[in-house]
Amino acid sequence: MKYNVPLRVVSSFTEGPGTLIVKETNDMEDVLISGIAKKDNEVRVNIAGIPDKPGVASSIFKQLADASINVNMIVQSVGKEGHSQISFTVMNTDLDEAKKVMAKLQTELGAESVTYDADIAIVSVVGVGMKVYSGVAAAVFDELAKNSINIEMISTSEIKISVVIRKADAEKTVQALHRRFFMQA
Repeated sequence: MKYNVPLRVVSSFTEGPGTLIVKETNDMEDVLISGIAKKDNEVRVNIAGIPDKPGVASSIFKQLADASINVNMIVQSVGKEGHSQISFTVMNTDLDEAKKVMAKLQTELGAESVTYDADIAIVSVVGVGMKVYSGVAAAVFDELAKNSINIEMISTSEIKISVVIRKADAEKTVQALHRRFFMQA
């Protein structure tokens, strides 16, 4: 990268051209959205009524990590009277182990409740161009509203916007966003 040397990465297990890695150029940012992805194999975990103080989130996610559970999206909201709630998603294959960890944490933290929702999907809009163009989030949310799709969680980065929705709406969401970003004249 330092000397802008192109690098081709290939598999030692299969035939094929591999992937060419080159220096990012400005024209890469001209492509606003490069893809839309759907994941419907995750479960949302919500722990409510936990103390709103430093170290609580660390305790939760350290214990999940110690159990080899990968966490995807995380949203924390502050409630009332010094309590908060944290929602996050894990792979449905990790649900049984996550339940064990969360039962222990509910007792340790004095949480009011821990709930699980496997009837969700995550749809992500990805594109390097989002770094330089404003309004992508507004367009995503507008398209979902036009299609009566409720957003339950949102996560963003410089190049990705992900939403948690009902699993039944996943395909409809992908199609609506595809029309919005790839089929405009």
